[in-house]
Amino acid sequence: MPDGTPHLAPRAAPGFAMPSPARRGRGAGLNPAVRFESTAREAFDDGWGTLEAAFADLPPLPTTLTRDHAKSALAWNDSPDIGFDRAVNPYRGCEHGCVYCYARPSHAYLGLSPGLDFETRLLFKPEVAALLEKELRKPGYVPKPIALGSNTDPYQPVERTLKLTRAVLEVLERFDHPVTIVTKSAGVLRDMDILARMAQRNLVRVCLSITTLDARLARIMEPRAATPERRLAALRHLSENGIPAAVLAAPMIPGVNDAELETILDRAAAAGATSAGYVLLRLPHEIKQLFEDWLTRHMPDRAARVLSLIRQTRGGALYNSRFGQRQTGTGAYADLLAQRFAIASRRLGLERRGGGVGALDCTRFRVPEATTAGTQLALL
Repeated sequence: MPDGTPHLAPRAAPGFAMPSPARRGRGAGLNPAVRFESTAREAFDDGWGTLEAAFADLPPLPTTLTRDHAKSALAWNDSPDIGFDRAVNPYRGCEHGCVYCYARPSHAYLGLSPGLDFETRLLFKPEVAALLEKELRKPGYVPKPIALGSNTDPYQPVERTLKLTRAVLEVLERFDHPVTIVTKSAGVLRDMDILARMAQRNLVRVCLSITTLDARLARIMEPRAATPERRLAALRHLSENGIPAAVLAAPMIPGVNDAELETILDRAAAAGATSAGYVLLRLPHEIKQLFEDWLTRHMPDRAARVLSLIRQTRGGALYNSRFGQRQTGTGAYADLLAQRFAIASRRLGLERRGGGVGALDCTRFRVPEATTAGTQLALL
């Protein structure tokens, strides 16, 4: 009986309508098999109604936490598409449950499904702050902005109790190390004290990701993230406290939320955002299947049209992973979206001039005198 954790691919007998394994409060409606596994299991209806019984009234899926015994805090990349080369991710998986999340396929490296597993079976790194301090103390370390939230949200609900993101910020503040934060959560305001002090030294930039202003659409697309209005309020509070704030209109999904682009930028600018960015929907690996299933369940009347528009921006496929194209797409539809963003950003003063990652101050970096705990770490 599927409970959200086994990787089952249900198959129905002829004439049988397969029940959906989707759970209330979760974004994905499937739990596809891990792509690295050589075998897959399949649930099959035998005509006796056993699958109907198994899928009927499925209980809510709880969130489970597992310790991640990571040996390093910093993750490095050399991608030409993004403006940073290092990141810290205190968590793997994300309870926000955004169905379109480009990070979902990374769960397969853990032997877990990018579907429901990604948003219910989370890993956390309890030693992340200590590991980060150890790495920053290494001789020859050259500071550049660290990205918090490059893979999964650093302020997802579990942060309220574990406070791993706050512990990372405490380390960065002591080292005068620049940091950028991307989040969909108003929880970032809980660390306003640290962020305000770092902002005074030009060491921090916070970006709120706002996908839609439609609360109903947000509820089904990103079910456990903060409401759009709460994200706008967070932008306002950050700005009022002198913390540089940006808005990321992402992802833009053709035929779903792309008509809202200018309105999102308008509202964000009014809330105090000083710069902006956008990303076209990305559907690598299993996300194609998850997104198609989501469209069919929630927007059956326009699913075919949406998928057709996406293919128009990806050279006829649902995804193109080429550098220089994967973030913005190609073709007339993608070009029009880019032009709309440029015009609106220019009108609202949200162009990236002086407001990006490169504007943060790396010259302040210093290695503080080691505490007793720090000395012990250095011996490891």
